[in-house]
This record gives sequence, structure tokens and C-alpha cells, in this order.
Amino acid sequence: MTQPLLQVHNLKKYFPIQGGVFGKKIGDVKAVDGLSFFVNKGETLGIVGESGCGKSTTGRLILRLLEPTEGQVLFNEKDVTNLTKPEMRKLRRDMQIIFQDPYASLNPRHTVEKILEEPLIVHGIGDKKERKRRVREMLEVVGLSSYHAKRYPHQFSGGQRQRIGIAKALMTNPSLIIADEPVSALDVSIQSQVLNLMEDLQEKYGLTYIFIAHDLGVVRHISDRVGVMYLGRIIELTESEKLYNKPLHPYTEALLEAVPIPDPEYKKETAGITGEIPSPSNPPAGCAFHTRCRSCMEICKTTRPEFKEVEDGHYVACHLY
Repeated sequence: MTQPLLQVHNLKKYFPIQGGVFGKKIGDVKAVDGLSFFVNKGETLGIVGESGCGKSTTGRLILRLLEPTEGQVLFNEKDVTNLTKPEMRKLRRDMQIIFQDPYASLNPRHTVEKILEEPLIVHGIGDKKERKRRVREMLEVVGLSSYHAKRYPHQFSGGQRQRIGIAKALMTNPSLIIADEPVSALDVSIQSQVLNLMEDLQEKYGLTYIFIAHDLGVVRHISDRVGVMYLGRIIELTESEKLYNKPLHPYTEALLEAVPIPDPEYKKETAGITGEIPSPSNPPAGCAFHTRCRSCMEICKTTRPEFKEVEDGHYVACHLY
């Protein structure tokens, strides 16, 4: 068995809450609360869940754009959480991120050429001539033209800007790319183009993706395995087709039921998820989902279910199994 490219063990991120006259710490927002998973080389792991469940925070913790409160991130068997700043900077050549908003993630004062050249300058890759050649090459790879290099971000559409964001992530030849909702800000017709581009690039360069999204259809299209997050924890993780055809966790079932079906005659049998998502600063005891679960038992209210393998490669945190 080959070693996974990325392993995450019991990862936590708590943001302190200040209050009172002297701004003392009065509690924590548990944005990520004990995540464990692995990603194999060349695969796409999708992470889905409602807004505020900690998906984007997880992506930033893996890259150490945020410092974890607790836990371990192993990338190529190197412990990312213990590296010094210079070591981390060196490692960032191999780990990149595509941000959600192509409008906010590109510097409006710089030309596309300057934006794309920046990672090469930071990591000392190539001379001026080589860098210019690489910029033009990457623009062609993501479906833009080399003459676009002299333009500014505001001269492009949303889909084109996201292509520039993807080109920027690819500049240093990384092996892992974290895509943080890369298509949610785009028009539906453009989404499929960007997803197909990402799949082509994965094949061409042997990339490994962590694909963060809240759109279940998009995740099904691109992912090999899918992890479902709820209130800072992964509650179900398995192969994409298995998850969509036979979900085990009541929350996953409810999420899949909520996906709209394009048929005006179709009548929904179930009510889906009721109630509000609890506050991450004061999560419920036991299973975090028990306040909204239609299969809730007494044990769910007091004991946190263990995240374990219940079928071959199918992990779930639920007292039903």
C-alpha cells in the first residue's frame, strides 16, 4: 500500500471569543473540531457541507494560512504543523490554493503577467526570459491566449479570471491543489468549462485536488471520494458513487434529498432537514447533528459517535451503525 500524499490527524481550529469590559476570552468558536482523513496521490477528495461548517478553514489549515489549535498535517510524510517559516515557504511550491472569488484574489493594480510571475520570483524559479515564457505557456494551458498577459484583471470575465487563478496555482508545478469553492462565484454555463479544465489538468500534470464546495452535483462530477462536514467535523467519507447511491448518515441523506430535481410533476416525500444549524461556539453535546436528526436516539444526546469504517472504505460517525 502506497503512503497517502496528505494525512490529517485530529485537526482543530478554535477562534477565541472576546467579551466584557476588558476584552477577556469568554469562549471559543470551534470552526474545525477534530478532523482526520487522508488523500492519495492523483485523486480528488471532495469536501461538502453547509455554509459555516468549517470547509474553507480546513483548506487554509492544511496550507498553514491559518495556524491550527491542535492536530497534525502530514504532507509527503513531512509534518507541516512543525515547520519553520522558511521551510514552509519552500514547501508552498508543492501546495497551492485556488480561491473562491476570482474578483478578490487577483491584484487589480497588476497585469496578468506580473500576477503569474510572482510565484516564480518568490521561489527563485528561472530567469526573466524563462518566467515570461512560462507565463505565456500557462495562459495557453488554461484556455486563454498569450497576448492576455498584458491585460489587467478587470478586463476579464469571471470565468476568465478563475482561469487566471488556476494558472497562478499551477505556476510552481505543485502536487496538491486545494480548490476552495472555485466555481461557486461563476455562471452555471462557465462552471462546467472550469471543472472540465481542472480534470484535464489533473490528468496532464498528475495533480491531487481537495475540492471544497457546497454544490453536491459539482462534487459528484469531479470527486473520487467525498467527505461530508457538519459543524467542524467530517461525519461521512466514502467513494463518490457509494455516497450518492447509498448514504449512511441521516445528514447526508437529507442533503441529497434537498437537491432539486428538474421535474415539475415530482413531489418530495420527506421534509428534509428542519431547524437551524447550532452555533459553533456552543455545539450540542453528543452528536452535533442530534438537534435536527429524524433518527435521534437517547445515546445521540450524550455520547459523541466515533468516526469509524462501517463498510469497506465507508467511514461514518453515527450511532445507528
